Amino acid sequence: MTYLLLVLAVILSFVLVLVAKPKNKEHFKLLLAFSGAFLLALTIFELFPDVYAKSEPKTVGLFVMLGILLQIFLEFFSKGAEHGHVHLDAEKSAFPWLLFLSLSVHSFLEGFPIEGHDHILYGILIHKIPIAIILSIFLLGSKIPLVKAIFFIILFSLMTPIGSYVSTNFEWATRHYAAINALVIGVFLHISTVILFESSEGHKFNLRKLIVIVLGIGIAYLL
Repeated sequence: MTYLLLVLAVILSFVLVLVAKPKNKEHFKLLLAFSGAFLLALTIFELFPDVYAKSEPKTVGLFVMLGILLQIFLEFFSKGAEHGHVHLDAEKSAFPWLLFLSLSVHSFLEGFPIEGHDHILYGILIHKIPIAIILSIFLLGSKIPLVKAIFFIILFSLMTPIGSYVSTNFEWATRHYAAINALVIGVFLHISTVILFESSEGHKFNLRKLIVIVLGIGIAYLL
């Protein structure tokens, strides 16, 4: 059921864009801000205590920093698609392999902390929906053939379930549980904070975005 939810979150977002044909990704910024706050709060409330309880603090800190650096590196290729920005040439019809590979690594890692952290599943689902919508708007609005766009979305939707499966069925993943999850924490920290910083355009006060951010943090705390 967990795997199905993760796949459906992406596939249904693509279908929504295909049917409704929204042109402006700006409409999804509030949902994106909520998802960033929710994921950040869950990371702090649940993942941080867990990894620090299972490993030496300085080692955890090292892998968190490595996760932040890894995500910065991945964004050289994805151009920020993980936090709602797709800065690729929409006139090209070739399959965007660099975007796909960087997003796949990011999504694969997202799957690791799901086992044993049910609430993190909700955070990842809510994070994936606006990202999948914005990504779908780009794919369907570009010169990329529809078949290639569908192929991209289907493969992308499978990456997080594969990561979750590997985390529970491969001995090396279990053995390095704390280090891998600390790495994922770094990825989550970078993604969620970038979303929150970018949601305040020009650092202007925006009451609606403040409300959804507080709401995201509050719901994560109450879970």
